[in-house]
Amino acid sequence: MVRNLRFPRGREIGFSTRLLLEIAVETGERAVDAKFVDTTFRDGHQSLWAFGMRTGMMEALAADMDRAGFAAIEVPIIGIFIKKCIRDLKEDFWELARMLARKMPNTTKSGFAGAFILPFELATPRSVIKLYYRHLAEIGVINRVQVTCNTLDQVKRALPWIVPMFRELDLKIALALSYTISPRHTDEYYAQKTRELLPFKPDAIYLKDQGGLLTVDRARTLLPAITQNAGGVPLELHSHCTTGAAEFVYLEALKLGIPTLHTAVPPVANGPSQPSVLSVARNARLLGYATSVDETLLRSVADRLTAFAKRDNLPIGAPLEHDEAQYIHQVPGGVISNLKYQLAELQIQDRLAEVLEETVRVREDLGYPIMITPLSQYVVTQAAINVAMRERYKLVIDELILHAMGVFGEDSGFTCMDQNLRDTFLRLPRAAELNQRPNLDIPLHDVREKLGGPGLSDEEFLLRYVMKGNREIEAMRAAGPPRQYLDGAPPLMTLIKELDKYSRVRYVRVERGGDSLIVKNRAPR
Repeated sequence: MVRNLRFPRGREIGFSTRLLLEIAVETGERAVDAKFVDTTFRDGHQSLWAFGMRTGMMEALAADMDRAGFAAIEVPIIGIFIKKCIRDLKEDFWELARMLARKMPNTTKSGFAGAFILPFELATPRSVIKLYYRHLAEIGVINRVQVTCNTLDQVKRALPWIVPMFRELDLKIALALSYTISPRHTDEYYAQKTRELLPFKPDAIYLKDQGGLLTVDRARTLLPAITQNAGGVPLELHSHCTTGAAEFVYLEALKLGIPTLHTAVPPVANGPSQPSVLSVARNARLLGYATSVDETLLRSVADRLTAFAKRDNLPIGAPLEHDEAQYIHQVPGGVISNLKYQLAELQIQDRLAEVLEETVRVREDLGYPIMITPLSQYVVTQAAINVAMRERYKLVIDELILHAMGVFGEDSGFTCMDQNLRDTFLRLPRAAELNQRPNLDIPLHDVREKLGGPGLSDEEFLLRYVMKGNREIEAMRAAGPPRQYLDGAPPLMTLIKELDKYSRVRYVRVERGGDSLIVKNRAPR
């Protein structure tokens, strides 16, 4: 195979690349194109900046991202981003959504979705969920959804009604299988789960490695098991750089016939985020694969976004050292960041290692739930309580009682959990209170009445639903328009454009060391 050729160290890269292409032509082989789903505007800055990318940043870059050749671009539509947008950034989510729809008309815009608006809220009425996704589709900010399917029993409980809903909205559907390591999450488990997705006729299936736990060796058995059971549905791979292995796994995935990879643009690549599209694309080309993205344009985007990050004192993503502990506790990087904050509030920040050890024990007690939102937060929270109280399960959070009751489906207490512990949880007085199941079929007008009545626009109603009232929405609007980041042009172009506004300024001289640059103003006087 052409892509398995190796060249001696020191060989000129340009010559090696040409040789690969020449051999491909002569032998008649055609490498699978490498395609990319961009995560910069969603998972990238969620992982590195806690959803801190502002509307102005995205607006400055969105048009170029639209031209860059991505198979799809993730957009931030999840409810926790709406909260961040309004509460912390003081920006209007709906204006952001309209801007992304307007600036990126040519690229598939993909949103992380499911039978929820807020991942932690299990009792959202279906009428509200349907209104939310319908409005997003009408705006044009999404034309694809990404749904994780093997947590919270979505295949049996959610997909039968949300897939028809998404189809009615003319949205493409990518169904994800979340990856984890445990005695029961074998290759056959993932093969079976892949088969269970086929009746829903997804447009794509992808493996979601939220913890960055997938290794090259495991990929060589797991990815073929998924491929062989996918019935020809296009496959994708989504991973994080938490353990430093993601880019190696991506290149192996290409060799195994999975062409579409989820990447981010620096500076929101690497670290706990996805691999850099620039690095993966470069290495893919060296292995003989054609790539779909304009790397020159994306380097310009990366330079401008890096300048924005430095201006706002946001962290720059960088490769992480390998941490074997990640394979043991499996806590995603973002959850660990929040855990450190919570432990500091409890004044036990020096007991982080103890909490992570307890996390392993709690997860085993619960039957190895996949460490992904919201389950990872539940496991870590209970572990922190156990450590803080110096007694295991002296206080049990509601979500673990619900887990014992089977609310989370196949990953719950009925089949996987330690049965003695399950019985203990179900005997708690709180279990009887939680046994009152919420009504998920509340008519939309009944929900509206509680938040302002029928006179509310759909957008205002949905914001009030997410924010549980209008106090923080009013504070957001009082803060004024969002911060602008000009057009994201390089500094010299920005200077020239600004100079054109001032007819009385004849020229500007910029000096650095012995170098000098004069920009003359030709504006009429």
